[in-house]
Amino acid sequence: MDQPNILFYFTDQQRADTLGCYGQKLNISPSLDQLAMEGVLFENAFTAQPVCGPCRALLQTGKYPTEIGCYRNAIALPDHIKTLADYMQEIGYETAYVGKWHLASTRKKCEDLPIEDYETKAIPPERRGGYRGFWRAADVLELTSHGYEGYVFDENMKKRKFAGYRVNRITDFALEFLDSYRGENPFFLTISHIEPHYQKDRQGYEGPIGSKQKFQNYELPEDLKILGGDAREMYPDYLGCCQSLDDNLGRVIDKLKEKKIYENTIIIFTSAHGFHFKTRNQDIHMKREDNDKQSCHDACLKVPLVIAGPGFKGGKKISDLVSTASLPKTILAIAGVDVKSAMIGENLKDVADGKIEERKNCIFAQISESRIGRCIRTEHYFYSVYAPNSDGWSEGSSNYYEDDFLYDLKKDPYELNNLISDVNYQSIRQEMARELVEEMIKAGEAVPVIQHSLISRKD
Repeated sequence: MDQPNILFYFTDQQRADTLGCYGQKLNISPSLDQLAMEGVLFENAFTAQPVCGPCRALLQTGKYPTEIGCYRNAIALPDHIKTLADYMQEIGYETAYVGKWHLASTRKKCEDLPIEDYETKAIPPERRGGYRGFWRAADVLELTSHGYEGYVFDENMKKRKFAGYRVNRITDFALEFLDSYRGENPFFLTISHIEPHYQKDRQGYEGPIGSKQKFQNYELPEDLKILGGDAREMYPDYLGCCQSLDDNLGRVIDKLKEKKIYENTIIIFTSAHGFHFKTRNQDIHMKREDNDKQSCHDACLKVPLVIAGPGFKGGKKISDLVSTASLPKTILAIAGVDVKSAMIGENLKDVADGKIEERKNCIFAQISESRIGRCIRTEHYFYSVYAPNSDGWSEGSSNYYEDDFLYDLKKDPYELNNLISDVNYQSIRQEMARELVEEMIKAGEAVPVIQHSLISRKD
């Protein structure tokens, strides 16, 4: 079998600094740390959309959420878009999906889209984004389950109840697929965990029992230590979720080795976005109850990214800035398909191999729901804008923006001192604004007007 198996291990709301290979001092992630030592660690990886649904829409289509209309949660993936699963099945891959989907329902009427509610119901085949094989998923997993019980649905739309810690049970479903795998064709398996996502109806994180005691001697990341928020109360259970994710990654790796397919399997580990624990966005009048991730700051955008397996070996550490928006194109390139301009981003194998001549070392991200925002981040600076008097829930973009933040990351790595109105940085601000406009146009947005703000926000 020339094509490798591809396993996408996807977490939700996990900061990169929860992991040993990104500097975490506690023994949270031995499985991933070992994978990083074997493969490629991208030290500066960023999501292009720090909201669950839009991020997933991007990862399934290789297109910006604004391009396909999925700029916020509760807008279904359009059925006319060719997806990653469609491509993979065309070239002979067996596809399987386990866990959180979050792309089937349209809640509240949106333009001409009808209301479709599969949040706690079985997702019909036409709403599965082209996945036609093994399926153990729920559209909004936090509504069909809690930390220790719940249900998903299978490919025949039958309810599959589970009891026991959710990360373990979701992994059990993935192991069910691997146990049934016969090797006739390569597989593309996504394991989409919800942890360490906040469980809204329980108003906290549901780590494994004993997490509060086990991780009581945690050390907060510097931004949370300085800015406060609610991390001191929440962090032990948050870390407990993260350790469970790593334990279960280890279970998956053990199963691949047992099946003697580990050496021909590429494992990709990343997260949808990070979390700022109520330390940012505090001067925004929020119309929505969750404002802990819809920000351009590193706390929300910076995510772990490790790729290991054939072609991704050697314990490399890549310091270049990369976007997880490149993952659909990269996955298809691994499988032997060059989609060229049909998808955004780049082939991260080229970055891993040092083929970076004339490469622009920056990332671009879109913000929705809390506000309409855009940002660009280079190695040295971070700059963002927002659309005042716009509703990020009902609108995806704007043609008018105002300055929001400018940080000098070399001097201020924790993004504490907003320089947007500092007279010494106006030439930098202008250059970053010009580059941001270029990225927005590349993303298919209308040429925007950006108005310079005379007031600096503090967070």
